[in-house]
Amino acid sequence: MAMADSMHKGSLSNNKLIDPIVVQRLVKLADFGFLCVLSLALFLAAGVRSEANNFTAAAFIAPFTSFICLYVLRGCWLYTVRALSQPVSSFAASWSVVSGLGIVVYLFTNWALFPLDWSWLQYWLLGTLGYFALTRFPAAAWVSEKAGQGAFRKRIAIVGSDAVAEQAINILQRTPDNSFEIIGLFDDRNDPERTVSIPGHRKIGSIADLAEHARAARIDLVIVTIPQFAEDRLLNMLKKLWELPVDVRISGHSNKLRLAPEAYTHIGDLPLLSVFNRPLGGWSSFVKALFDRVVAAVMIVAFSPVMAATALAVRFESKGSALFKQKRYGFNNELIEVYKFRSMYTDRCDATAAKLVTKDDPRVTRVGRFIRKTSLDELPQLFNVLKGELSLVGPRPHATQAKAQDQLYEEVVEGYFGRHKIKPGITGWAQINGWRGETDTADKIENRVKYDLDYIERWSIMLDLYILAMTPVSLVANKSNAY
Repeated sequence: MAMADSMHKGSLSNNKLIDPIVVQRLVKLADFGFLCVLSLALFLAAGVRSEANNFTAAAFIAPFTSFICLYVLRGCWLYTVRALSQPVSSFAASWSVVSGLGIVVYLFTNWALFPLDWSWLQYWLLGTLGYFALTRFPAAAWVSEKAGQGAFRKRIAIVGSDAVAEQAINILQRTPDNSFEIIGLFDDRNDPERTVSIPGHRKIGSIADLAEHARAARIDLVIVTIPQFAEDRLLNMLKKLWELPVDVRISGHSNKLRLAPEAYTHIGDLPLLSVFNRPLGGWSSFVKALFDRVVAAVMIVAFSPVMAATALAVRFESKGSALFKQKRYGFNNELIEVYKFRSMYTDRCDATAAKLVTKDDPRVTRVGRFIRKTSLDELPQLFNVLKGELSLVGPRPHATQAKAQDQLYEEVVEGYFGRHKIKPGITGWAQINGWRGETDTADKIENRVKYDLDYIERWSIMLDLYILAMTPVSLVANKSNAY
């Protein structure tokens, strides 16, 4: 009952965490771009092109002025979520700062560089006035709405329910800001002599329940309050937590061993030791998602004739829909419906992949063999990418009943679900390293998972670009692996 109540409560705050850094950087980029373009356009309108030296100076002053504006705005804390949520003060303060700096630039340019018409400053004041009016008021409305939904607050789960946990919670509650909320306590122990009653917080369940809760509702950070000297218990607990796509920290407030200050991060006055980090979070997650959607949209347009021809070929050879939908594991073990071109006869399709496709499989059509060999059957997954269910690059999504040697993958490979800490992909690090196609043995699935986890640890946009570039090469070099 407690778990059910908690799940319901969690679902109310199940919005995805919006990292304030992402919001700040996007606003900064917009500000820098506008101020740079406005400044340079005003210099050009003032006739600085007529003299090469003046044009060179203007080309330097425009971005430099924009950079100084951003530096001062940040120094005045005008990019924080709190500041951006207040429309009038955000607009007035931002415009005042930029106006003042514009006056300084105008006076300095006239005095030290070249004569500048009074209209430059007039249009700078009017242009920035209009810009901040058009950006800060809508931004404040959006930020206020998301803040009211708790989207900027980290949701913290506490592991432990003894006096050490109580001390950690008391320290957290003294933190003046509103950047987090504690959702509850999780502990495997049921010893009443070791557990305590912490006002306002109750034990929700065990560590296994924590994994379930993290997949049903949003958890952003797990703080383990078990003392480090309880080594066996700590290692056993971390082994259960590492598969989750959340940050995991050990509270360091009660440890007698004092490490160097740089070893700790802090929430308020609570020192934390980093154990596991969310593979992709904040700005990295935003960049990858933006990259995925933009490239997927371009690829859909580019490959639309190929997809149309493939769909016609599938329909021409056998009756039934050209598309095949299959439930697969996605990010954080969520079930998603993945699109493919149908490669089997309609009455022989295996929606759960209970039986792997083998060489010369009678279920597969002639067109199906070709599109599976060339991976053309996976092109519709570009629409899964647009929906945000898949990435272009990531661990390949597996069907729910996929097996190796008559055992489910998670039974064959310890820590198998660790590959679901990021979104699955259309192609991946394992695929371009030769682990594509049939996974009928423990060795094959173990090597796939090894490369998947290596990709998660090493992720970068450059690695994604490399994998995308090498995917066609691997298709040619490893044809025999796919049936």
